[in-house]
Amino acid sequence: MRKWFFNSLGREETIDAMKILLVDDHSILLDGLKKLIEEDTMLSVVAAVGNVPDAIRALDKHQPDLVITDYNLGDDDGLSLVQKGKRLLPDTKFIVLSMHDEAHLVKEILKEGINGYVLKKDTKAELIEAIYAVRAGKMYLSNDINAMLVKSLYEPDEGKLLTSREREILKLISQEYSNKQIAEELFISERTVETHRKNIFRKTKTNTLVGLIKFAYANNLI
Repeated sequence: MRKWFFNSLGREETIDAMKILLVDDHSILLDGLKKLIEEDTMLSVVAAVGNVPDAIRALDKHQPDLVITDYNLGDDDGLSLVQKGKRLLPDTKFIVLSMHDEAHLVKEILKEGINGYVLKKDTKAELIEAIYAVRAGKMYLSNDINAMLVKSLYEPDEGKLLTSREREILKLISQEYSNKQIAEELFISERTVETHRKNIFRKTKTNTLVGLIKFAYANNLI
């Protein structure tokens, strides 16, 4: 999509608007995000979808300049989307827009080569700033994410396979607690528990509950 404007000499020029794909499994958030972004005439939302398969199809069809995705996407996650998307369109940029501000999770996502990380609690101005920074070829981390990463340098869990929270959840998993029961026990949301569970399986390179428990006992994780 092209936008027309007049330069300083009064001559009409055109410039391509940045094509953006939005991915989040909450339709209300998608609608609000689309309206917010398109208030800027140089930004164009080409599609807004709720899961990874639809996002891959939209990537192939629209070939966006930028993908803004949540981390939690139902049965899949934004990390999977970044990995698949980069194989399909290596030049497409990715910003993760998430509620998660845990250091270990952010670091894991950053390792995939994303171009920006913004929290959902951040302001509209910070998101727009992130979009333009990424468009200019820069890496963008919101102020809270930057502060969290600096703080994590002094965390005692740094360098360990699992964080203290992940070990807590692993112990409850081994006791056959459900996600709901774990959430109630630790006073966190089921969605957060599911995120931690995925990360535990990914970090331990296990695919089944039996394999995970065997790994945990063999490595003194529980």
